[in-house]
Amino acid sequence: MKKKVTEDHPKKERKVTSGPIRDKERTKARMIAAVGKVIQKKGYHALNGPNIALECGLNKALIWNYFGGLDQLVEAYLTQKDFWQIGDKGVLEQMISNPNDIDVALVNELLKSQLNTFLKDKTKQKIIHWGLGEKTKALKNIADRREVLGEELFKHFDPKFENSETDIRATLALLVSGIYYLALQAKSTGSTFCGIDINTEEGKTRIEKTVEKILKQAFADID
Repeated sequence: MKKKVTEDHPKKERKVTSGPIRDKERTKARMIAAVGKVIQKKGYHALNGPNIALECGLNKALIWNYFGGLDQLVEAYLTQKDFWQIGDKGVLEQMISNPNDIDVALVNELLKSQLNTFLKDKTKQKIIHWGLGEKTKALKNIADRREVLGEELFKHFDPKFENSETDIRATLALLVSGIYYLALQAKSTGSTFCGIDINTEEGKTRIEKTVEKILKQAFADID
């Protein structure tokens, strides 16, 4: 005998797993993922409508319907892969929302994460190579947003070092760019740099310890 649905036992609503909005978001996610697959398989020079459509099995017209164009689709992918906007976001948010927590350990944790991420993530390596070799609207927009985030951080760094002899912006610029180059060079050529092989745990540890030492010297000026 079927149970009668009463006010005390209302019928449960079925969870909606499909529909125009959900289907659109799934389709957009497939297209964004396809950008990464094309980069991995063929390189960023192969990023065009037909290749992306072929990779995700969808009509290339959807690129313009859902994103407004190829540049916007590529930018959506780059945003998802950008370390400074996505990777280790917890540390960045902690710095911005709790500036009093900014210390050597927190900054060192962020740079250590940057090094390990770019040593492991081949797609991020290719994106940095791409940014160094070409000028595109999508890459510029990502770089500009990265700088906006950087300024948010430096709003809290600058007052700490106001009366210090340490130029914290220049110090971090050298450390961040140095980490980029060491990681890319090690993975692109497999060679050493100054006799240090950061493809090995011993070499990577030497770099990490030196970065931490430089940061400690910089922050010692404000103690």
